[in-house]
Amino acid sequence: MAKATTIDPTEAAHFGKLAEDWWNPRGTSAMLHRLNPVRLRYIRQAIDAHWQLDPGNFAPLWGRSALDVGCGAGLLTEPLARMGARTTGVDAAPENVGAAAAHAAQVDLDIRYVAGELNQLCDERFDLVTSMEVIEHVTDPATFVRGLAGALAPGGLLVMSTPNRTPMSKLALIDLAERVGMIPRGTHQWDKFLTPDELSDLMRDAGLLVINVTGLAYSPSRGFSLSEDQRLNYLISAVAG
Repeated sequence: MAKATTIDPTEAAHFGKLAEDWWNPRGTSAMLHRLNPVRLRYIRQAIDAHWQLDPGNFAPLWGRSALDVGCGAGLLTEPLARMGARTTGVDAAPENVGAAAAHAAQVDLDIRYVAGELNQLCDERFDLVTSMEVIEHVTDPATFVRGLAGALAPGGLLVMSTPNRTPMSKLALIDLAERVGMIPRGTHQWDKFLTPDELSDLMRDAGLLVINVTGLAYSPSRGFSLSEDQRLNYLISAVAG
C-alpha cells in the first residue's frame, strides 16, 4: 500500500468543522443524506452482482470485511455494518471519527474508526472498499487510488463516487449549491474533479479492472437517481485485474 500522504490539511479542517452537524438531515450535510440512499442502492447492486447473491438477502456482507475511506461521521459506514460486514471507517478529520464512533455507539453498531491515512491500517485487506465523494479532496489522486487498490483483498470489490468535471457540475455544485447554502461554501474545487475516463485510467494504472460506470443525476421533482447521464456525478466499481 502506498505510504505517501494524500491528506490535504485544509480539506480535513473544512470537513472536521462539519462533524457535529453531520447526522442532521437538514443541516450542513443535507445533500449527503439525499445522496446516501441512491449510493447505497448502487453499492448493493454491485455487491449482489459481484458475489452472485440473492437481492433479498438482508445481510449480503455477512462474513466479509468492509472499509469506508473518507467515512465522515459514518453515513455510509453504518449501513455497511448493518449488511453484516466487519466494518472499518477511516477519515482524515479526527472530529469526524469522533462523531462517527459516538453515533455508532448510540445505535449499538460495532464499527472500528481510524483517524488519518489508509496506511495506518498496516496493510490490512478488505473484501469491499468504498470511497464516496473523497478523491476530489485529496492531494494526489493516483496515489490515493493505489492505496485503495492495495486495501482490496483477493477477489475484492471497490466502489467509488465523485463529481464529473463538466460545465454542469460547476454550475450545479459550485455556482448554485454552494452559493445558496445547499453545500457549505468552499467544499469543492472544480478543477480537482475527475472525469470517468481519468478515474478509470487511474484505476487501471493501479492494477484494477473497471466493471461499471453509472451516472448519478438530479432533478428537482425526483431528487437523485442512478442514470446513464454522467455529467453531474458518477459511481464506478472495479475489481483486481
